[in-house]
Amino acid sequence: MIAAYIDEFIMLCAGLWMTAVGFRYISFPIPGPGEKNAWLANIVNHFRWMGPLLVIIAVVLAIAAPA
Repeated sequence: MIAAYIDEFIMLCAGLWMTAVGFRYISFPIPGPGEKNAWLANIVNHFRWMGPLLVIIAVVLAIAAPA
Protein backbone atom coordinates (compact mmCIF):
# COMPACT_ATOMS: atom_id res chain seq x y z
CA MET A 1 0.00 0.00 0.00
CA ILE A 2 2.67 2.51 1.00
CA ALA A 3 4.89 1.48 -1.90
CA ALA A 4 2.25 2.73 -4.33
CA TYR A 5 2.64 6.28 -3.02
CA ILE A 6 6.45 6.50 -2.92
CA ASP A 7 6.70 7.99 -6.42
CA GLU A 8 4.04 10.59 -5.67
CA PHE A 9 5.74 11.48 -2.37
CA ILE A 10 9.07 12.04 -4.13
CA MET A 11 7.36 14.18 -6.78
CA LEU A 12 5.59 16.18 -4.06
CA CYS A 13 8.85 16.84 -2.20
CA ALA A 14 10.63 17.86 -5.41
CA GLY A 15 7.76 20.18 -6.32
CA LEU A 16 7.82 21.81 -2.90
CA TRP A 17 11.59 22.32 -3.17
CA MET A 18 11.30 23.77 -6.68
CA THR A 19 8.55 26.13 -5.54
CA ALA A 20 10.59 27.30 -2.55
CA VAL A 21 13.67 27.91 -4.71
CA GLY A 22 11.64 29.63 -7.44
CA PHE A 23 10.05 32.07 -5.00
CA ARG A 24 13.41 32.57 -3.23
CA TYR A 25 12.39 31.08 0.14
CA ILE A 26 15.44 28.83 -0.20
CA SER A 27 18.55 30.23 -1.80
CA PHE A 28 20.09 28.45 -4.74
CA PRO A 29 23.67 29.59 -5.29
CA ILE A 30 24.34 30.48 -8.90
CA PRO A 31 28.11 30.66 -9.39
CA GLY A 32 29.29 33.97 -10.85
CA PRO A 33 27.73 36.03 -13.61
CA GLY A 34 28.36 35.24 -17.23
CA GLU A 35 26.90 33.47 -20.19
CA LYS A 36 28.01 30.07 -18.92
CA ASN A 37 25.71 30.35 -15.90
CA ALA A 38 22.87 32.36 -17.46
CA TRP A 39 20.97 29.15 -18.28
CA LEU A 40 21.04 28.17 -14.59
CA ALA A 41 19.53 31.48 -13.52
CA ASN A 42 16.89 31.06 -16.22
CA ILE A 43 15.97 27.57 -15.02
CA VAL A 44 15.66 28.79 -11.43
CA ASN A 45 13.21 31.46 -12.62
CA HIS A 46 11.13 28.76 -14.32
CA PHE A 47 10.85 26.93 -10.98
CA ARG A 48 8.05 29.38 -10.08
CA TRP A 49 5.66 27.58 -12.39
CA MET A 50 7.30 24.15 -12.65
CA GLY A 51 7.23 23.55 -8.88
CA PRO A 52 3.48 24.12 -8.37
CA LEU A 53 2.76 22.13 -11.54
CA LEU A 54 4.74 19.18 -10.19
CA VAL A 55 2.87 19.40 -6.87
CA ILE A 56 -0.48 19.36 -8.68
CA ILE A 57 0.56 16.37 -10.80
CA ALA A 58 1.73 14.48 -7.71
CA VAL A 59 -1.55 15.13 -5.88
CA VAL A 60 -3.67 14.11 -8.88
CA LEU A 61 -1.66 10.90 -9.33
CA ALA A 62 -1.94 10.09 -5.61
CA ILE A 63 -5.71 10.55 -5.72
CA ALA A 64 -6.07 8.55 -8.94
CA ALA A 65 -3.83 5.69 -7.76
CA PRO A 66 -5.74 2.49 -7.10
CA ALA A 67 -5.85 1.56 -3.45
